[in-house]
Amino acid sequence: MIGSLAFASPWLLLGLLALPVLWWLLRAVPPAPGRRLFPGVRLLLGLTDPERMPERTPWWLLLLRMSALAAAILAFAGPVLNPRPEGSRLPLLVLLDGGWGDAPDWPRRMQRAAEALDDAGRAARPASLLSMAVTPVPGTGVDWRSAAEWSERLAGVGPRAWGPDREAWAAWFAGQGEGFETLWLSDGIGTGAEAALARALVARGPVTLVAPPAAALALTPARLEAGEMRLTALRAGIAAERPVGVVALGADPNGVERVLGAATGTFAAGEATAGLALDMPVELRNRVERLQLSDGRSAAGVVLADDTLRRRKVGLLSGRAGDEAQELTDPMHYLRKALEPFAEVIEAPLGEMLNAAPDVLVLADVGTLAEAERQALVPWVEKGGLLVRFAGPRLAQSGAGQLEEDPLLPVRLRAGGRSIGGAMSWGAPRRLKPFPEDGPFAGLPVPADVDISSQVMAQPDPDLPERVLATLEDGTPLVTGKPLGDGRIVLFHVTASADWSSLPLSGLFVQMLERLAQSAGGLAEDADGLAGTVWTPLQVLSGFGELEPPSLVAGVPGEALAAARPSPATPPGVYASGERRVALNVMRTDDRLAPLGPMPEGVVVQTLEQPSEVRLGPWLIALALLLMALDVLATLAVTGRLGARLRPGAATAAGLLLVAALALGAGGAAAQPADDAAALYAANQTVLAYVATGNPRVDTVSRAGLTGLSRALFDRTAIEPADPVAVDVEADDLSLYPFLYWPVTESQAAPSEAAVARLNDFLRFGGMILFDTHDADLGGGSGTTPNGRALQRIAMRLDIPPLEPVPDDHVLTRTFYLLQDFPGRWSGAPVWAEAATTVEEVEGMPFRNLNDGVTPVVIGGNDWAAAWAVQDSGAPMFPVGRGIAGERQREMALRFGINLVMYVMTGNYKSDQVHVPALLDRLGQ
Repeated sequence: MIGSLAFASPWLLLGLLALPVLWWLLRAVPPAPGRRLFPGVRLLLGLTDPERMPERTPWWLLLLRMSALAAAILAFAGPVLNPRPEGSRLPLLVLLDGGWGDAPDWPRRMQRAAEALDDAGRAARPASLLSMAVTPVPGTGVDWRSAAEWSERLAGVGPRAWGPDREAWAAWFAGQGEGFETLWLSDGIGTGAEAALARALVARGPVTLVAPPAAALALTPARLEAGEMRLTALRAGIAAERPVGVVALGADPNGVERVLGAATGTFAAGEATAGLALDMPVELRNRVERLQLSDGRSAAGVVLADDTLRRRKVGLLSGRAGDEAQELTDPMHYLRKALEPFAEVIEAPLGEMLNAAPDVLVLADVGTLAEAERQALVPWVEKGGLLVRFAGPRLAQSGAGQLEEDPLLPVRLRAGGRSIGGAMSWGAPRRLKPFPEDGPFAGLPVPADVDISSQVMAQPDPDLPERVLATLEDGTPLVTGKPLGDGRIVLFHVTASADWSSLPLSGLFVQMLERLAQSAGGLAEDADGLAGTVWTPLQVLSGFGELEPPSLVAGVPGEALAAARPSPATPPGVYASGERRVALNVMRTDDRLAPLGPMPEGVVVQTLEQPSEVRLGPWLIALALLLMALDVLATLAVTGRLGARLRPGAATAAGLLLVAALALGAGGAAAQPADDAAALYAANQTVLAYVATGNPRVDTVSRAGLTGLSRALFDRTAIEPADPVAVDVEADDLSLYPFLYWPVTESQAAPSEAAVARLNDFLRFGGMILFDTHDADLGGGSGTTPNGRALQRIAMRLDIPPLEPVPDDHVLTRTFYLLQDFPGRWSGAPVWAEAATTVEEVEGMPFRNLNDGVTPVVIGGNDWAAAWAVQDSGAPMFPVGRGIAGERQREMALRFGINLVMYVMTGNYKSDQVHVPALLDRLGQ
């Protein structure tokens, strides 16, 4: 598809109109001897002999010259392919939604914002950048600054893990009196307040809304159903059929995060939801820490696991001892078999079980409880425990006929039980009635072969109907329950063995117990379930869906957490209160996504898929020079001098023209040496290499930095490095290089599987990589900066050993120079190296023998390449600090680089100084 074309100087195009006239004159009027077009070229080539020139210029040669002239005229007209429209003269506001919906295509949004700020800078327009994921401050105005200053700040801007508060910002913009132009980079997800926001912006000036071609996807929290983890994927709007996938991540026994399971689903055409189910063994399901979308990651595309998905701890206590020889008559046998697939079963005295902090406590036919046991059980239930009781002869005898309700029973029991289907009964055994839709057993199928022969009966109190969870077909209660504090008490009106019913023999028994166990210890849907508790964030989600340490350390009241939506005060993440863990996810179970609503008149709607602006002037100049070089060759051919010996000046001029034309036509790109030549170069020389990022500025700085370091090594040490080279980790042989400098940039993608294997071999067989995020470690090593997150993506699958900040007595501090810190262009940030596996202290030695190898990686953010970088003249490329202190810092940076390369080349030879006394002693013998 051909884009639009604009010209910076349309008047120059009028020159093209003269070309047909010039053509007619040159063809119609015979030229005078010795007079030809491009006389300067004729003089350079020495073609002054009119006898060698034809009397009339050939038409094809004239066409070639006209084409060269036309290309030059077009180049000076400043043509631009896909030009960006010129904005108004008003200040420019770049407005970001700034929430999780921006995360999947964040780099493209930043590119669009950078282009807009660049245009504003060229027009000397003030600019501002605002994110609506940040709460506006009432009474303040727009922070107008130079566009260049905002451009420098773009690298530190990132999406938040919650959505934009458009309603608050609409009210804030309505209170602004000044006019401005707005570029609104929207996430394409409707909140109901976008129209009000657009009206407030239109009242201030022109508005351009940029929306993505497809909004981000989201996941609702996981739930356990029929032994499966089930989720719902959401999308905004109705579109064509689209596949969607989710993976479950968790730690293996060694603590390494791995993919534990995966599932796929499909958005049907016209549907905004898609169901996903992961059928995993309990052992794997209990290790799941988070579930996330396979692509398009964002905070809403990640679901954190908490206590609601983990394996429950269930305590069992029986009112009578079982017969080990007859396990089928043991009242605990059926409970053990039903609970073992999804729970950890504990059997011990009541006091010991409560000390083990069980989620569920099951009492099978326990009648009278001692007062000390009651005093321990009631507080345990009130704090969130689930007490499940089964009836039996003892419970029927102890609880029947009481006038007051027992706190540890959900209902009052009638005196005497009920026997059905026996010789002394009134009728046949009863079957179960389908479970209520609002109860904990909703949706479970009722087998036709389950019948009840005996049960304990509940007193018909006024509150009995609201406490019934399951009934028989005649309406009598089978399971009852009631809340007690933050916990619950549930009573099965039959025994846990097959004495009174066939329920324990069925699969329904397992499903009912699993449902009850799953409901224990999760986040309550209302504030009452968490009243009186305080929750502290352990880990929070970034806008990209990555877990990171929280900046918020204050506790959140349980009532606020239960009703909280993700916000700056309550970011999504994992919260803890004692031993309990609760996940606050971006989406809730009943949430849905909607597209942006209709925009008011005056809003120009665009998409992110806009073609890039391309300036054609340099290419047309190169074309004109190439055509002029061809004209030289054609003129030589016409005059018969193409095979003759050229004059020295003519040959030089023709060669220069051809070289210039070919160089410009290639866009100035330097030809890379062939693979074999590069391998031979690296094999025969000591070469420092840097990883090519694809960013021209970063790669230029890396090359200049290693050039400066190589010169310092040549001048000060016995190492004589050759010129540094760039390597591609996806294609090049890394074994030829002892050292790689890897500048980490925000846009770098994770290496492929082949590259990971190549890098791991490099690290395992003696190579070293210096990872430099060149961000001064502003994120504190937590990966909160864009470059820090990119480093995490790159290093995730590499075989990197445990790291620690370089200790004061590490070999790096004394390999060549004695150093105390390792500054680059920045200073003060920690530098990480392999953690010591063994530490040997020798009396009288000033340092320890930390280990016997060389660290395969060194990680930091001090921007060492910029401190080492030199221009062709040898002068520093960038300033470091100020005055004498800055030059001292540059010198320390060079010394660190020298120490690092010497460390790579010589290993831990300095550590062998601990053996000097023993060696001298042996020599003395």
